[in-house]
Amino acid sequence: MSVKRAAIVGWGDVATVHREAIDAIEGVDLVGVVDIDPARRAAATADLGVPAFATVTELVDAVQPDVVHITTPHDQHISATLEAARLGVHVIQEKPLAAHLDDAQRLVDADLPAGVKVGICFQNRYNVSSVELRRLLDSGELGEIHGAYASVVWTRTADYYRAKPWRASQEHAGGGLLINQAIHTLDLVQWMLGEVTGVDGRVAAHKFADVTEVEDTAEILFTHASGVQTSFYGTLTAPQNRPVELELDAENAYVTVRDGLTVAWKNGRVDQFEERRAASGGRVYWGVSHELFIRDFYARVDDPEPFWIGPAEAMPALRMLKQTYQSSALAGSAGPGAATLD
Repeated sequence: MSVKRAAIVGWGDVATVHREAIDAIEGVDLVGVVDIDPARRAAATADLGVPAFATVTELVDAVQPDVVHITTPHDQHISATLEAARLGVHVIQEKPLAAHLDDAQRLVDADLPAGVKVGICFQNRYNVSSVELRRLLDSGELGEIHGAYASVVWTRTADYYRAKPWRASQEHAGGGLLINQAIHTLDLVQWMLGEVTGVDGRVAAHKFADVTEVEDTAEILFTHASGVQTSFYGTLTAPQNRPVELELDAENAYVTVRDGLTVAWKNGRVDQFEERRAASGGRVYWGVSHELFIRDFYARVDDPEPFWIGPAEAMPALRMLKQTYQSSALAGSAGPGAATLD
């Protein structure tokens, strides 16, 4: 791979993880940053020693990056991604695909320049547990899947929303727990078990209703095209972050993803696969696979095929959570998150 010039759009929390990955990958150089806030532009230049710009177009004109990393708030994802891609620049975009479905569809349907790649950061597909579980499912070794369970039980504070008010806004964030914290798990559920054809769920703000418009808790029953159902529970009201869980009840084994993968076979054998550990300036619960995702994108950037986790591949998880909001609204759930499909 020839040396690639990288830039970051949105100098915020998760940008740290992208910067660390760029620094770690040989043959990738950070050449610029974009942020609409002058203070963050100044901070980025001071921290990184690269120029900072107010718009993607200014960045592209000045430093000609090969790849931009979009790490902005949710409602700014699509405009920044389309601006860069239409200028012929490849894009790595943070989750979610968009804050709202109509914006997401704009990117899915966009007629982009030939060869331009867009990758959406569902990096948990690169976890050891995810890769091994997908292999087991594809091989048929597990036999028939009878049902599944998933959970995201984490903690947040009121100050988390006050520090960055967009997180508390239905318009700007597109939702709460489901779109901001649990979307990776929703993506894994449908990637492992197939298309979701039915959603029956409820959302609520049990702890943070006085500071947010969005949900802090959700319970959902997903029905897959195969007829298998996944029971999901998520909340941000726990006293501490717990490991994300995904469990499968299969014909030949009971499978548990919880900080690694355990396969308890019906014949008594137990297989265990430890998850990777890596130090990072980012939050530990983000996991350790961002760098693997980013490395893979750069390794494939000159290939003729689209990147495997592109906009269309990222759409199902967004639909799942938006359908949950609709289900909750139709059930008469009041308060944050009780929104219709948008």
